[in-house]
Amino acid sequence: MIQALQNFFSSPKLIRAAPWVFVVLWSTGFIGAKYGLPYSEPFSFLAWRMLFNLLCFLLLLKMFSIQLPRSLSLWRQQLLAGALIHGAYLGGVFSAIELGMPAGLTALLVGLQPLLTGVLVFVIWKQQLSFRQWLGLFLGLIGVVLVLQQTSGMDLEQISITWVGLLWVLLALVGITLGTLYQKKVCEPQPLLAASFIQYAGCFGLMLLGVWIKGEGAVEWHRDFILALAWSVLVLSVGAILLLLLMIRAGESTRTASYFYLVPPLTALEAWVLFDERMTLLALVGMVMTVFGVYWANRVR
Repeated sequence: MIQALQNFFSSPKLIRAAPWVFVVLWSTGFIGAKYGLPYSEPFSFLAWRMLFNLLCFLLLLKMFSIQLPRSLSLWRQQLLAGALIHGAYLGGVFSAIELGMPAGLTALLVGLQPLLTGVLVFVIWKQQLSFRQWLGLFLGLIGVVLVLQQTSGMDLEQISITWVGLLWVLLALVGITLGTLYQKKVCEPQPLLAASFIQYAGCFGLMLLGVWIKGEGAVEWHRDFILALAWSVLVLSVGAILLLLLMIRAGESTRTASYFYLVPPLTALEAWVLFDERMTLLALVGMVMTVFGVYWANRVR
């Protein structure tokens, strides 16, 4: 069974398809939040999500007979990665939306991650990026701006943009950028299921701390909340995160991060289909630019 799992995750077809499946799944995160947050505070929702994540991954670990590492250093590595990739990112995004930050604007600002990743690997690790890679990153950024241009066209008096909300978005952006780089550059190889379990444990502790600090905890177990929680656990936390870890392990940090450019356009498209939010011609042009930018940044010579 273990060998079959290893063969599955090392399959060239899965590695090639993983980024595209990932962005489709990951783009539904804001849609799930829109359904779930009316019935729960952000950290309460995320604490329940992490608890069910841990239960799911305990079952997967037992099913595939995978042991958790005994080394404390391996635990520390994955706990820190989980606090950054999951805790800082999700806590920042959900808190910003709770404070009234538009979901589209939040997605746009967090969508700056690939550009920040490219700058960090260039400055810290002296990893040279080609002109083609920089051009692809900037094209993707311009495409994201065009897709979400309807946010800038709204009446600013109707948008609750505060410094606190912007700081939460900044926390999400920096957290997932540093977490992705830390996972690639520092963390020692571990089985994907074991690494995910430890990361969710670190995030669970961080979310409980957030619940305690903010004094929240009440949840209305409405049907929409239950569906949003189930989708977040089974599709996002289990499915998408395993694909993300596989992408980080298989490719360069900048190339992996550049796929995040596709998330805001897909989110805008899903909102248009599900909630009848308008989709302009300029937004469609931005989608094409974003897809081309991601392709260009990841194109193999």
